[in-house]
Amino acid sequence: MITKTTVDNSQFDLSAADFEKGEVILIDKSLNKSSFNVIYKIRKAVGIKKAGHAGTLDPKATGLLIICTGKKTKEISSFQDQIKTYTGIITLGKKTLSMDSESEFIEEKGIEGITESDIYCTRDCFLGDIQQIPPMYSAVKFKGKSLYKYARKGIELKREPRTVNVSKFELTKIELPDVHFEITCSKGTYIRVIAHDFGEKLGCGAFLSALRRTRIGNYDVSQAFTIDEFVDCFGVKNN
Repeated sequence: MITKTTVDNSQFDLSAADFEKGEVILIDKSLNKSSFNVIYKIRKAVGIKKAGHAGTLDPKATGLLIICTGKKTKEISSFQDQIKTYTGIITLGKKTLSMDSESEFIEEKGIEGITESDIYCTRDCFLGDIQQIPPMYSAVKFKGKSLYKYARKGIELKREPRTVNVSKFELTKIELPDVHFEITCSKGTYIRVIAHDFGEKLGCGAFLSALRRTRIGNYDVSQAFTIDEFVDCFGVKNN
């Protein structure tokens, strides 16, 4: 595995053949970049064709991506199945189509009268096994096409709820309208949906204004390279 904490000078001489044989890379994705953009840059930097990530991050989210190259792509599902930890901000009083800051505001309500006690009680509703309906702005497939492609055309499709698990939901700071949090959850959990549903339960609406993935299983974002750091270490010698 290639991380900031395990890599040594000898590994800087890895060739394209080594990456085709299979490596696992920890990357700290930056804001406004897609997960596919990270894959593209890694492929280009080390001169390989086969690479994939173990769980996408939306463009407005930052944090840990686990990238598998070559034959290691067969292990992607083992990383995808691990629990994940996120930090972020739920902003009360506004709603967006995408449930995050990637789309325009569609509704706004006052938050007068909402107390910290209300917020903590609402938080408790999202602990344990919960039901989520996947958002239209997602990569979930319908007839072979991602839902977001229908959403961008204004098409709303029926989606079945899914059971996910939230093992930890800590409110780290409340500065209304912003509610700062840390969540640990199972595979397939949409934090955007938690933010949206949080606002629905409070009756004021809400959207996810910031998100960062800090852990996947035992892997921490502090171990990860930024994509520029990775290219600096490995790309120059492989092109």
